[in-house]
Amino acid sequence: MAEEMKRRSTLTSVLEAPHTETVEKVLQHYDVTLEAGLDSETAIIRLSHFGPNVLQQQSKESLVSLFLEQFDDMLVKILLTAAVISFGLTLTEIENDYTIYDFIEPLVILVILFLNALVGVWQEASAEQALDALKKLQPTLASCLRDGKWTTIDSSELVVGDIVRVRTGNKIPADLRVCTISSTSLSCEQSQLTGESVNVAKTSQALPARLKACELQEKKNILYCGTTVTSGNCVGVVIATGMSTEIGIIQTAVLDAHSQERETPLQKMLNEFSTSLSKFISLICIAVWIINFRKFNDPIHGSVFKGSIYYFKIAIALAVAAIPEGLPAVITTSLALGTRNMAKRNAIVRRLPSVETLGCTTVICSDKTGTLTTNKMCALVLKLFVDSGKMDTIHFSTSDDSMTHQLVCSTAESSKEAPYSGPMDKLMETVSRCGAMCSDASVEQNEGEPTELAILQMVDRLHRHILKDKTKTISAFYQRNIKKLATLEFCRDRKMMSVIAEEDDIRVYAKGAPEAIVERCTHFMMPDGKVVALNDGIKNFIMKEVEGMAKDALRTIAFAFSVKGKDALTLYREKTATGEISEGSPKFFAQIEKDLIFLGVSGIVDPPRPQVKNALRLAKQAGIRVFMITGDNKLTAEAISKNVGILPADFPNTKSGKNYYSLTGKDFEALSEEKRKLILSGDGVVFSRTESKHKQYIVAILKQMGETVAMTGDGVNDAPALKMADIGVSMGITGTEVAKEASDMILVDDNFQSIVAAIEEGRCIYSNMKAFIRYLISSNIGEVASIFLTAALGIPEGMIPVKLLWVNLVTDGLPATALSFNPPDPNVMVKQPRSKEDRLIDGWTFVRYLVIGMYVGVSTVGIFIWWYVRGISPDDKNTLVSLHQLMNFSQCKVWKGFQVNRVHGMTEDMCSYFTLGKVKPATLSLTVLVMIEMFNAFNAVSEESSLLVTPPWCNPHLILATTFSLVIHCVILYNPFLAKIFDVVPLDQHDWIAVLLWSFPVIIIDEILKVIGRMRLRRAERRQEGHQKSMEAKKKD
Repeated sequence: MAEEMKRRSTLTSVLEAPHTETVEKVLQHYDVTLEAGLDSETAIIRLSHFGPNVLQQQSKESLVSLFLEQFDDMLVKILLTAAVISFGLTLTEIENDYTIYDFIEPLVILVILFLNALVGVWQEASAEQALDALKKLQPTLASCLRDGKWTTIDSSELVVGDIVRVRTGNKIPADLRVCTISSTSLSCEQSQLTGESVNVAKTSQALPARLKACELQEKKNILYCGTTVTSGNCVGVVIATGMSTEIGIIQTAVLDAHSQERETPLQKMLNEFSTSLSKFISLICIAVWIINFRKFNDPIHGSVFKGSIYYFKIAIALAVAAIPEGLPAVITTSLALGTRNMAKRNAIVRRLPSVETLGCTTVICSDKTGTLTTNKMCALVLKLFVDSGKMDTIHFSTSDDSMTHQLVCSTAESSKEAPYSGPMDKLMETVSRCGAMCSDASVEQNEGEPTELAILQMVDRLHRHILKDKTKTISAFYQRNIKKLATLEFCRDRKMMSVIAEEDDIRVYAKGAPEAIVERCTHFMMPDGKVVALNDGIKNFIMKEVEGMAKDALRTIAFAFSVKGKDALTLYREKTATGEISEGSPKFFAQIEKDLIFLGVSGIVDPPRPQVKNALRLAKQAGIRVFMITGDNKLTAEAISKNVGILPADFPNTKSGKNYYSLTGKDFEALSEEKRKLILSGDGVVFSRTESKHKQYIVAILKQMGETVAMTGDGVNDAPALKMADIGVSMGITGTEVAKEASDMILVDDNFQSIVAAIEEGRCIYSNMKAFIRYLISSNIGEVASIFLTAALGIPEGMIPVKLLWVNLVTDGLPATALSFNPPDPNVMVKQPRSKEDRLIDGWTFVRYLVIGMYVGVSTVGIFIWWYVRGISPDDKNTLVSLHQLMNFSQCKVWKGFQVNRVHGMTEDMCSYFTLGKVKPATLSLTVLVMIEMFNAFNAVSEESSLLVTPPWCNPHLILATTFSLVIHCVILYNPFLAKIFDVVPLDQHDWIAVLLWSFPVIIIDEILKVIGRMRLRRAERRQEGHQKSMEAKKKD
């Protein structure tokens, strides 16, 4: 006994393919019996070896770590360094009596960095809940056989080899191999795991050895952890726990996908831009400091050390000027506005950067059920006999998305459809009674399995015209007024179900797979109720009709009945009394379901959404390829794909010259890497019978090929691929919490059309983003040019960091944000997707930045010099100096007889005319900068179009933003408290005229640049057209 215990306790491996082994072999491998289960000691040992039956969770970053990560950026580090240095320099310059005004510059920089960090933490602190959602799928309790007794234990304590009992409504606590079924049938809802749209019938029988490596969907004797029993009771043995279950394998894939998350195209572009800008800032700051090395010892500074500090502060100002501090906030705001627009179009964005990524999507991997289709099963056809060897077809055509149908009929003589207006014949009435009675669903309550609801809706549409009360249904009428005496449940072996019902007489009504129903039929009914013998020829005719329906991806359900219900009821009651039927064996059902009369066969399908065809056309027009990836069978997938346009109608014999493919996930997995890439480069591809790993393969290879992939999904099995894709899109209605938490975007209406609309919005957002980035960067280049020219000419500095920060964040920030509202390009969905490798700034864009920036620098420095050299307002009464004096102001102390009027808070020291007295020209310089930025914002309404074609008022938000920015600027000019902080003074009318004269030319300069840009664009288009023509000529040759 001790040796036996030791052997049972030292189990170290699980059975490789339990679905192909008999129940006895599986139980033998795990050293367990169905009568006693595991003993407690063995369970404890196995628990320590295999671990608890729980899903591992990812460790989450603390808020402190997230906060510190926000400073791991080169531009942020430069600003932080500038703030610390500025703080230190202030301390060295002021010996005592510090005030808050002395530390304005470093404090403003630190506050900005702190606020940006808080925004970043807020964005990233949305904890990853995908894994938590997966964990919730596991039940907390399980009914387990231990030490010969049934007991309820925590599901985390389950181990391989445990005997577990599950009933209707239970969630499966671990992966189980079905051992015994104690009901007439057993079915599970496992769409979350496999993508199957209908409940799956289960069995305890072993599968053939050739199916050792089959898909999850084919393993009919395995119950998967987290799925739900929809009908029946069974006992099974645990074959996998925790992370070894199928759902655990998926969680491992989610963790791997999370660790491999890459930057979005926007994040990559911005990071590359930040790196380049950081290098540029470092070089130019050093250059400015070195250029002025000879002036460190000028008399005005007092010493070499103070001179070096002065020019070091100019270098810091240059760093602040070069960094677009407002860019992160404006981008976040723009993306947030984009999410609001997308929400109006039924797409909710969970992660902001993904908004822009949508704009460069090149491939959409779409699920079928609920995305391309309505996820509402409905009967499309009903075939009934009208004569021996001849069937008529009643068509139910969808007229709108609410599944309202019109009854139409076509005959063999005429394919033209017309509203059905024939009499309520006996055959149609009997079919309706059969469909209504062979169902526990309810149309009025909207309860029941999708297929059964579709049959009831078919019955109601057949007879809607005979009911006076249109709020009632004929199916409910039959269910209320016909007494159901017994139900013979559906089972996998016989592929049908039946009921014994009493009305005027006792009848047997049956429905099921056509082959099973036809096999049990001896007669068929004519429209007038006449019963005709059913020979082999007519049976073959029926099955050929069924085959034709199957090719159109219709799920076929046949109907039959028997008038010998009294005999059937007697037999049923005899077997029930002896307990033979209650044991769950269906072997006696064949004695009841015999000598049936065939009524007809219906074709049921989940039809495509009405809008999908047009959405797919728009996607293809925009250069986006669409693939279907589904867990359904190949025939159904191909039929739907042909219907919506993913595959051509003549597939697989297409003559279009393009490449289209259809294959199962298993077939794709078996291909070589080269062949996989060839298929994924096709114009349209359909993948059927796919598992979670197949979806990951597809996404991974597409990304290797340089594609930007959007992946849709709604089940647990979709989570890893959703996480891995550039854009994960989950379904809002049918999607599981796991899928939603793993996705970047959620479709409120589960509609494929919403994805295409979101892509269009993403492209518009990118176009507008380029506009405000161009606007902000050209502004910053202008500020750099201004400070660099100041340092190079040796004139007093006109810009201090606090002013530059104010302009970058507030004055420029509002118009930049308003540019997010630029009107969309009407041709945005005609252009090909942009590459995610595209640079934010190309050669021509940089030239435009540089030209505009240089003018900003010249104008801001120019008006500063003009005030000293020529004067602007007579009210200033400032003393004019020569340009040579201004450029050598640091030598002021050695000038003999230098006298000026004391203005703007000058001291008795005449040299303070170039330090304290520069407040007015510095104010003019700042105001010119602000005005140029406003005019430049107007230029940014369109990248190529003239302001005469696309005027600023095309974007009313921009007019409001520029007006508000000017008002804010005036507030700091004319408010004494703010004027002191920003070291500015009020301007009079002469000053404003001068400001406009120096500012307005930026519009003329940009108009000239746009003309050149349009010429370059036309040349590029001509080259592209020539290239395409030559390629077409080569193909013809």
